[in-house]
Amino acid sequence: MRLDVEAMKNLLVGFFLLFSCVLLLGQNQSSDQRATNAATEQASERLAADTPKTSVLGNAFVAPKDWSIRVKSPATILSAPEGGSWVALVDVQAKAPDEALAAAWQAYKPDAKWPVKVAHDLPDQDGWSRRRVYEYLTSPSEKRAVAALVSYSGSNWTVVIDDLANAVGEKRGAQVELIHGRLLPKGYSRESFAGKKANTLDPARIAELVGFIESGQKVTGVPGVAFGLVQDGNVVFADGFGTKELGTSDKPDADTLFMVASNTKAMTTLLLAKLVDEHRMTWQTPVTTLLPTFRLGDTETTRSVLVKHLICACTGMPRQDLEWIFQYGNITPESSLSLLGTMQPTSKFGELFQYSNLMATAAGYTGAYVLYPQVELGAAYDRAMQSYVFDPLQMNATTFNFKRAFSANHATAHSQDVDGKPAKALTAINDAVTPVRPAGGAWSSVHDILKYVSMELAEGKLPDGKIYISKEPLLERRTPQVYIGKDTSYGMGLMVDTTYGVPVVHHGGDLVGYHSDMMWLPQQNVGAVILTDGDPGWLLRDHIRRKLLEVLFDGRHEADAQLNADAKSFYSSLAADRKLLTIPADASEAAKLSKHYANSSLGEILVSRSGATTTFDFGEWKSEVASRKNPDGTISFITIAPGASGLEFTVASGSKRTLTIRDAQHEYVFEER
Repeated sequence: MRLDVEAMKNLLVGFFLLFSCVLLLGQNQSSDQRATNAATEQASERLAADTPKTSVLGNAFVAPKDWSIRVKSPATILSAPEGGSWVALVDVQAKAPDEALAAAWQAYKPDAKWPVKVAHDLPDQDGWSRRRVYEYLTSPSEKRAVAALVSYSGSNWTVVIDDLANAVGEKRGAQVELIHGRLLPKGYSRESFAGKKANTLDPARIAELVGFIESGQKVTGVPGVAFGLVQDGNVVFADGFGTKELGTSDKPDADTLFMVASNTKAMTTLLLAKLVDEHRMTWQTPVTTLLPTFRLGDTETTRSVLVKHLICACTGMPRQDLEWIFQYGNITPESSLSLLGTMQPTSKFGELFQYSNLMATAAGYTGAYVLYPQVELGAAYDRAMQSYVFDPLQMNATTFNFKRAFSANHATAHSQDVDGKPAKALTAINDAVTPVRPAGGAWSSVHDILKYVSMELAEGKLPDGKIYISKEPLLERRTPQVYIGKDTSYGMGLMVDTTYGVPVVHHGGDLVGYHSDMMWLPQQNVGAVILTDGDPGWLLRDHIRRKLLEVLFDGRHEADAQLNADAKSFYSSLAADRKLLTIPADASEAAKLSKHYANSSLGEILVSRSGATTTFDFGEWKSEVASRKNPDGTISFITIAPGASGLEFTVASGSKRTLTIRDAQHEYVFEER
């Protein structure tokens, strides 16, 4: 359905009316609520360390280091160090989620005017019931994300309002997760499997996991999944479900190749661990002594970077992926490293979790250079990984060669089109990973990754008992370098999650149309691999970790409901976004565009029109664009090709025509040529 400008205005008016009604509901407060609002306000306190706190009515949470905290009637308000960004925890009494939300906004920021874009119900979790999340509509120029989560416990509601600048939200995402992840009702203790004996993965329990995947496929719309399990050194399940490609009945199996994306990082750090084991370097060796060309935009940070820091997500270097995703055809491994020299840290060294693909790239190429200094970096890395990782572990199908993968048993990438229907994805963007492949360029299968997981569980031993790598450098990769929330740490290309009392080591991977995870429980000698060939495959891979714990320890059944709710939320959000778009792009607005734009960091955009369709051509890939009128009156053009949808370019007013695209912490302006 096409939405013209007038229809979009009406839609936005509807959102504002909905929000106004919600606020009116909050004016009908009980006497108990008025008593709560009369609580004495506390002066702001800046925290010197992560600090356990309670909300006004006693719900437990952890307030992050360097944030400020104050109490304003029923609201406990946490302020980020940068200012202008807040997380508010508001305890209220109400009859329903919408009424609780209105009361919370009245207490926190009564003059807020953002309209609700979409709202989703969530299943009970961690002692909270009647949960509902609200997403708000903001304008690109605000550079801001606003959301609220309403939950019920006992006789009261607790509303969490995230009101964060995008840059703060990304940079301090781990600290925001610290607040959310440990927010528990007064007196509640989260389910824990610590000290429990794991069940044997017998046919009935395997069937429960398989059923979860098959039902999950239906609700998420992911075409194909491959899944494998290992316990006590034996592969107990390895197979696939669904289809490798829409329109066919060709089922994936345990030998089907998928792009495993950032799971590559753990394999890259395994290469580094082997070099540590051979005494070619240590984890504490300064990188510049190994790779002389290594440079960051900040000299002090460059000098401080040791080998272990290359892939610890702890150096303060932000995620800055647009610079290697756009017009990547001329990027080489060497020039990808030179991009690091143009980038600046946005947090102090070791202060915050910030994920950087280019830093992980430097990790792989450093190891490659140590081994083969006379060989081109990409070829050196491929050779090093083959001889040091893939061959010894007999990962015979794993490859960085796209041509080899496409000629073999492989799964095709899929994504939703702009109307939420499954389609083959535009995978040209995945080619961008080639020059940065140590961060995420591997193709692999369930059988191959289970061999890797089995080695990790055996602490460096191969199936024949031979020692592939010493225990110490292998396990050092799991040592916390920085924390993501309270219960998850990031080591070197590996995460360790202790949310439910038992350590789960894992890493996920995401590229266009491919989402995966590998995980293992060292104490229980159990591992799993899940590979998917479509969006939103990340939902399956996220929730299978909880489901595995439920099956192993007879835990409460939560994963199924969580997956179903998240899938529904995903499609509801897609539908809400679709209603705001004009497709084809508004002709009068498209006519105002220049035919040629350029940016020194991201390259060029060629704008063309064919009939009613407007297309942005970025060189290596292109997409039709939709238009959208934002609440502040500005116009955005948004890519809609399946798999490459959602890249937003905002038109600036002024004498010179420009298009602006932003990631969370950076802004790139394309000027007309």
